[in-house]
Amino acid sequence: MPPIIMVPGICNSGPDHWQSLWQAQLRQATRFAPTDWFHPDRDDWVAALTLAVTAAPSPPLLVAHSLGCLAVAHWAARRTARKAAGALLVAVPDPSGRAFPAEASSFVDPPLGPLPFPAMIVASENDPYASLTYAEEHAAGWGAELVVVGRRGHINSASRLGDWPEGRALLDRLAARIAA
Repeated sequence: MPPIIMVPGICNSGPDHWQSLWQAQLRQATRFAPTDWFHPDRDDWVAALTLAVTAAPSPPLLVAHSLGCLAVAHWAARRTARKAAGALLVAVPDPSGRAFPAEASSFVDPPLGPLPFPAMIVASENDPYASLTYAEEHAAGWGAELVVVGRRGHINSASRLGDWPEGRALLDRLAARIAA
């Protein structure tokens, strides 16, 4: 498996979040480090992702959750010199939705062109931050495979997924597709 960069959403992912649990389990996993997790700025997050990707020993697999998914889309649109091997984008939020945090307003209008790497969007039927229609539209726009995992809320710690074996299987499936 290629190097993995965890790209959490606003407020980072706490110790019970599947991203944190995966990072502890996967020796090749690191986490990008923006300046501020609580008052995110798109340019700062894109710069932090650029640094993390550049530091990886080879093109990494990005594992993003929530606002991290929008950071990946904005980063990919900048066509940086170093590319990602692929991206697992979990619970892509809708910036025009009522639940979208005002602190993240710089992430509005994510680009909708095809991502320059293989991607998989994982969506929940009852995500309070985005409708399934929104996930479908972004999967089509980004050229990503869409996987709907049932009613899992925002697919975060509150969803009580633990280390989320179903998600790990999807990560492995995406990594195998990239390797082929």
